[in-house]
Amino acid sequence: MNKRPRLKLEFSATDKLFEIGGWVLISIVWVLTLAYYPNLPDTIPTHYNGAGQADRFGGKATILTLPLIASILFIALTVLNRFPHVFNYPTSITQENAFKHYTNATRMLRYLKLIIVFIFGLITFKTINYANSEEDGLGVWFLPLTMGLIFIPLIYFLIKSFNLKQ
Repeated sequence: MNKRPRLKLEFSATDKLFEIGGWVLISIVWVLTLAYYPNLPDTIPTHYNGAGQADRFGGKATILTLPLIASILFIALTVLNRFPHVFNYPTSITQENAFKHYTNATRMLRYLKLIIVFIFGLITFKTINYANSEEDGLGVWFLPLTMGLIFIPLIYFLIKSFNLKQ
């Protein structure tokens, strides 16, 4: 791994879209949370089961953990994404194939960052609605949707990584 090339990758239009979209979503999640916080009841859902039903409750301040965790994950993955030479790859990285592998891996991470923020934002939105008696949970569709949003693209990027020329 120490011998892997260190490249400075330029952002493509897709990369810029993912990055800007992630920062915009983070901002929206924080604005949504802070705007609705004063009107939340003292007790809100803090956990949902696999069927999307609330099964644990806590104080309204716990709503702040959702955008906080999303922000920490997003920023940590943004920093990590600047060092693609430390990632694990299914093949040896050489000077000849580094650009393609690094580009694929960093794009996958950008997509996952965006999806993580989207999922945390959706949980925040649904929790606020539940607390205000407008909905009764996340819904049975939530878990399959989030698994699909994460694993279908992850499989795509991994297959692409295996298919890149050595």
